[in-house]
Amino acid sequence: MIVPGFGGFVGNYSPARIDKNTATFYPPVKQISFNRNLNHNDGLLIGRISGASGLNYGDARNMVDEFVSGVKKKLERGEKVTFDNIGSFINNQEGNVQFEPDMSVNYHLDSYGLESFQYSPLEEYDIRKRITRHINKEPLKRSSVKKILWRAAVIIPVLAVLAVIPFSRDIFRSKVETTTLNPLVTAELEDNRKAVEETAATVQITPPVSAPPVVEEMHYCLITGSFKLKQNALNQAEMLRKEGFDPEILAAPENFFRVSAVRCKDLNAALDRANTLSTKFPGIWVKKI
Repeated sequence: MIVPGFGGFVGNYSPARIDKNTATFYPPVKQISFNRNLNHNDGLLIGRISGASGLNYGDARNMVDEFVSGVKKKLERGEKVTFDNIGSFINNQEGNVQFEPDMSVNYHLDSYGLESFQYSPLEEYDIRKRITRHINKEPLKRSSVKKILWRAAVIIPVLAVLAVIPFSRDIFRSKVETTTLNPLVTAELEDNRKAVEETAATVQITPPVSAPPVVEEMHYCLITGSFKLKQNALNQAEMLRKEGFDPEILAAPENFFRVSAVRCKDLNAALDRANTLSTKFPGIWVKKI
């Protein structure tokens, strides 16, 4: 805001800060500064006074001039002039106007309701310190080692016997099953074994016959045009048919219709034919299908 003939007030943003000495946190503020060189009349202040008081522009201008004149006289007499909620003015020893802003007022709207406060500093912690744990382990006594060896010498043979008993029972059971008092059963078992061996000897495994690989037959079409309307593609095909070609209409992406004049089985033949027909059909190209 500019006061014509006196100077201008400018709001300067200051971010939040921390005073480590006092452990105080200060919110963001907008501090008011004064520039005596901004003393031209931009019409904002006088227009606001005229609208608020109902005075015309000339009377409002005279009111501002009288106010500025009174302030300057007070400063020349060495008096201190205070603008409420803005700051105070005083002439220094050189006769220049010195402004002291009112720090109790914060004009930063986003900091509304925020006030400075003190916090309790955290205790310092040295992360380089390491916690060392000492674990005292007593060595095994010889008497305890002897007890462990003695127990192992007793337990291992017992476990070995327990493991051998089921195996011996299985062997005994198999011998009983094969050694029977009935000679007919033995003969039948041997006959069955011979039959299985003879069958296994006569069976021959024939390797699977692999089917011959299917060779995919390629075709190459000479495309003379691509049309959005199917009727145009039909007209192109009819024209090619009258000239002795065997035309085809192929579906293409985005609902287009391609018209082929000739279909070839060899790529080189298709390229040679396309080169020959390029003078009659400019833009002809080969499509593999």
